[in-house]
Amino acid sequence: MAIGAVLSHRNFGSFVGCGRLCHGEAARARLRSEHSSVAAVQCAYEKTIDSKLYLHHGRHQSKREFHQSDSASRVKVDPPLSISHRLSKKFKGINTRRIIRGCCLSSAYSEGNWVQPGKLDNYGFIDGQKLASKHSTVMRTRADFKSQENEGTGEDVLLEGVEPTKPWWQKFPKRWLMVLLCFAAFLLCNMDRVNMSIAILPMSKEFNWDSATVGLIQSSFFWGYLLTQIVGGIWADKVGGKLVLGFGVVWWSIATILTPIAAKLGLPFLLVMRAFMGIGEGVAMPAMNNLLSKWIPVSERSRSLALVYSGMYLGSVTGLAFSPILIHKFGWPSVFYSFGSLGSIWFAIWLSKAHSSPKDDPNLNLAEKELILGGSVSKEPVTEIPWKKILSKAPVWALIISHFCHNWGTFILLTWMPTYYNQVLKFNLTESGLLCVLPWLTMAVFANIGGWIADTLISKGLSITTVRKIMQSIGFLGPAFFLSQLSKVKTPALAVLCMSCSQGLDAFSQSGLYSNHQDIGPRYAGVLLGLSNTAGVLAGVFGTAATGYILQKGSWDDVFKVAVVLYIIGTLVWNLFATGEKILD
Repeated sequence: MAIGAVLSHRNFGSFVGCGRLCHGEAARARLRSEHSSVAAVQCAYEKTIDSKLYLHHGRHQSKREFHQSDSASRVKVDPPLSISHRLSKKFKGINTRRIIRGCCLSSAYSEGNWVQPGKLDNYGFIDGQKLASKHSTVMRTRADFKSQENEGTGEDVLLEGVEPTKPWWQKFPKRWLMVLLCFAAFLLCNMDRVNMSIAILPMSKEFNWDSATVGLIQSSFFWGYLLTQIVGGIWADKVGGKLVLGFGVVWWSIATILTPIAAKLGLPFLLVMRAFMGIGEGVAMPAMNNLLSKWIPVSERSRSLALVYSGMYLGSVTGLAFSPILIHKFGWPSVFYSFGSLGSIWFAIWLSKAHSSPKDDPNLNLAEKELILGGSVSKEPVTEIPWKKILSKAPVWALIISHFCHNWGTFILLTWMPTYYNQVLKFNLTESGLLCVLPWLTMAVFANIGGWIADTLISKGLSITTVRKIMQSIGFLGPAFFLSQLSKVKTPALAVLCMSCSQGLDAFSQSGLYSNHQDIGPRYAGVLLGLSNTAGVLAGVFGTAATGYILQKGSWDDVFKVAVVLYIIGTLVWNLFATGEKILD
């Protein structure tokens, strides 16, 4: 079957590809006799042809690639088979047309300016009008053509093909999907952690626990949490963060669901179950750090980490807000059953969508993969941890010491804040509980603000080292300043304002020391976070206990003075020894 051509006096034509195309030489000869402009399409290796036509049978798609030269735009078809054979085999069902100003190719050397209507009907034309497809979108590409005999005559070609549209969720960047999944995991992490602080009140009444027993139950979580910080980092660096974080969420969700059962069996069972929960949550931060070190380029590192850690803050807000409601309506076991069951939903999505690295994701598009691997180091799996080399680096110890100093003040504020509100500000317990949410909200907002600021500074050319030192200095000196003002304020409103500002500026640390593990050792990011966070957890345990001892002998001013001193020490160590450059390969 040949290609139909129509020559109009307005230099406009159209054709429908339906079989065999006229050879270029024959077309030019025909057009020379008509004394009109020529746009020639040739098969085999003509000089005026410069792109490939791919036709996929059965999928109603056609892809065309065009390459423009300086002098003229050329289309090249480079088929191993003849055009007629390819079109006869693969063109069925595809609505494609080419509009070439000046000429149209036809199935015969027609003397008239028409194409047989019967032939057009087979390809979606009725009364000379092309019908639009209901199931496809049209992709139009324009290119200019020149024939060899008509130098200087530019011809426009309109190619119309069929290309399916993708829903918005398939266009969403995969690296940010990983960030959101980690955000959701940390949201669940703190929801499951803080529910005990609310449920412990009715539980202690039901089981007749004294204050010492309550303290033992609360501290049992940290037994397991401390055990898996470094182990979780090693495991994540060796086998990948997807497996480790998935394990952690499933483990602590099961432990949360089993908590009411363990409590009814007896105190030893409850202590073991809380320690088991700590084991699951202990691997979360190292695994997340490992994942983001592979998925997120340096230019987006601060904001991605800030978003993930804000999930922890919002998880505390959510847990503190919904736990009293559930306990009031359904009893204290409902908190553990409802919160724990959410982990199964997250895990189902995690299995289907998450991958440990961009290399493992077969559906990741090429452009995003190049962006990720161009902005972060491509890492091979870790087979051995170079402990001697890691512990010999001054920036590593700057991380560990700074993390300890940071968490001392943070845990004191978060643990003892309700007591401070009640004893010093004379708030009742209900007001104190509501105000406990305010610092978490402030931290969630300021963490993301700090992340965007840090990434913006890096994108404008400021060194990573300088940015990390600026952000962490704010995270240290800001809380130190506002804590030092607490003894001077006279009203509860100002005291709450100082507390909120202190915690808000503390959140800038997410763009400082919390981002630095991936800077100095991206391949060992999980291990590094495990090391520094172990020191941070110990600071929380010792700091909480030391605060109680200080309050027995002294005052709240003494508590805040200790925290301020540690903040200043952390600032000095960080600015002297920290770096944003990679020191571990």
